[in-house]
Amino acid sequence: MTRLFALVAALLLAACAHVPAAREGGAPVRAMTFNIRLDLASDGANAWPRRKEMVAAVIRREAPDLLGTQEVLLHQKRYLETALPGYTFVGVGRDDGTEGGEFSPLAWRSDRFEALDSGTFWLSPTPETPGKGWDAAYPRIATWAVLRDRWTGQTIRVLNTHFDHVGTVARANAARMIAGWVAGGPTAGAPAIVMGDFNAAPGSEPFRILAETASSGLADARAINRTPPYGPPGTFNAFDIAAAPGAPIDHVFVTLDLSVTGYAVITQHWEGRLPSDHYPVLVDIEPRN
Repeated sequence: MTRLFALVAALLLAACAHVPAAREGGAPVRAMTFNIRLDLASDGANAWPRRKEMVAAVIRREAPDLLGTQEVLLHQKRYLETALPGYTFVGVGRDDGTEGGEFSPLAWRSDRFEALDSGTFWLSPTPETPGKGWDAAYPRIATWAVLRDRWTGQTIRVLNTHFDHVGTVARANAARMIAGWVAGGPTAGAPAIVMGDFNAAPGSEPFRILAETASSGLADARAINRTPPYGPPGTFNAFDIAAAPGAPIDHVFVTLDLSVTGYAVITQHWEGRLPSDHYPVLVDIEPRN
C-alpha cells in the first residue's frame, strides 16, 4: 500500500510539471494577426470554401494565445468558432454593430484568459455609431478586450483592427484614435498589444503615429524583436506564393512594458495554394524585466 501511495504521488507530481502554474512573473504570450480574406465567389479557386480548412489548420498549428482576424463575414466567423473550439471570440459587424458587414474579431484561448471588459469602436468622428470616417471607402472598426491571464493573474489589453485601404486621412486619424485608446482607454496603463491589417507600410504616416513611442506608447514588434525576424518582410501575397512584397502592411505593436522574443511571417502553403491573400504575422511577447 505504501508503494502504491508513493507511485500515485510521483505520477501526480509529473502531471503537475506539465500544467502552467500561476506565478508572479509573466509567461510568454503568442499573438497572431491574420487577414483571412472575405468570402468572394469571384476568387474562384481561392474562394473561401476551398481554403477555409487551411486557415483553421494554420491557426491550430501555430497555436496563438491571442488571435486578431480581419475581413471576416458572419458565416466565416461562425466557421472559425466551430473549427477552433478552444477560443473565445468577440466582435461585431462593422455595418450595423451587430451582424452586418465585415468583422474584425478578437479571440483568445479560453483556458488561459478571461475577459474583464470588451467592446468595439468605429474609426470615425463618431466612434460609438456605425459609419465611415473622413475619406474612408468603408466603415472601419477596432475590437478590443481587457483580459486577465489565468496563469499569472496579470491584466493585458488587446486591440484588433483593419484600416481603410483608400482613405489616407482616415488611416492617419484611425492611428491617432488607437494611440488615444492606448493612452486613455479602459484599464489605461496596463500592458497593451495592438494588431491588425493597417494597409500602411513602415515609414507611412499611420505607421509612424503608432510606432513613435513618445506619442503613442507603442513600438513596432518587428523593430524591437530580440531575435532575427523569420520569413519574408512583406505580408500581402495576392494568393501568389511567388510574390515578393517588400514591406509589411500587417503589424503588431506593443507597449514598452512588453518584450518581443520572436517575430514570424508565416508562409505555409499547400502545393502552392495559400490560405489567404495575406500571410499571418506571429509574435511572441513577454513582460519586460
